[in-house]
Amino acid sequence: MVTILDRTAGPDPKRVRHPEKAHRPDTEVTRKPEWIRVKAPTSKGYAETREIVRTNKLVTVCEEAGCPNIGGCWEQKHATFMIMGEICTRACAFCNVATGKPNPLDPDEPQNVANAVKQMGLNHVVITSVDRDDLEDGGAEHFEKVIWAIRAASPTTTIEILTPDFLKKPGALERVVAAKPDVFNHNLETVPGNYLTVRPGARYFHSIRLLQRVKELDPTMFTKSGIMVGLGEERNEVLQLMDDLRTADVDFMTIGQYLQPTRKHHKVEAFVTPEEFKSYETIAYTKGFLMVASSPLTRSSHHAGDDFAKLKAAREAKQAAAQ
Repeated sequence: MVTILDRTAGPDPKRVRHPEKAHRPDTEVTRKPEWIRVKAPTSKGYAETREIVRTNKLVTVCEEAGCPNIGGCWEQKHATFMIMGEICTRACAFCNVATGKPNPLDPDEPQNVANAVKQMGLNHVVITSVDRDDLEDGGAEHFEKVIWAIRAASPTTTIEILTPDFLKKPGALERVVAAKPDVFNHNLETVPGNYLTVRPGARYFHSIRLLQRVKELDPTMFTKSGIMVGLGEERNEVLQLMDDLRTADVDFMTIGQYLQPTRKHHKVEAFVTPEEFKSYETIAYTKGFLMVASSPLTRSSHHAGDDFAKLKAAREAKQAAAQ
């Protein structure tokens, strides 16, 4: 994942990254099981992507968050661009993005992102962002401008967006959908019973309604959502969440293992086994999802390009079967 930043306007390096978490007692960091470990990235493709990132003065969330998939993604020049800066207005207990007062939006960012997409030759790109509750529209116009800039610079690139919830921002969602991304992703992150401790700034049923509203606005748009497991959820809660997503007509669900960024973050309550992930995948398909990605290392944007092709093929097959 990649975020374009103005290094001269970034946060004070002396600033505490997570001031809201500093007072919390340290939690135990559990040793990862064998199935969650990956080799250090050393491939030629990884090095080439890293050089592109450095040349374009990009800062990567992949490196910052220690994403386990960085080697595989960068080897294939897959990228997720995080727009609207590096500082989030919320303080989710699972997230390693810095919390605080964000900098003003960079008016050049949409074109900078578009230039990077073209230079990297991306067939499919994922655009995500921090939460910007400080903005009147939650950053909807900025998403719109980024989508337009990519369309102009690289017309054949398909665009997937991973948005915040635009809570209390009337008209914001409608504006983003009208820009016509190919995939609209908004993550639930966890089951509703965990929201107060894991995702306190969000509202579970608002997120469900947001995903449902996307399909009402544009029934042809693919929708997607993901969760992390290992946060203390019960199996029946995950199955109910699947039903909630299907009620909202969500096409694609991702399920991955939560990994604790620091001792101040929410602890890992359990490492879910590969067999349990496979079981979730099987059940999700029986509930009607067109695509399901469920494994310990699954992340929202992992293999996004390949998965988009499969998603389109699955819809076409379903439509053909219904005729």
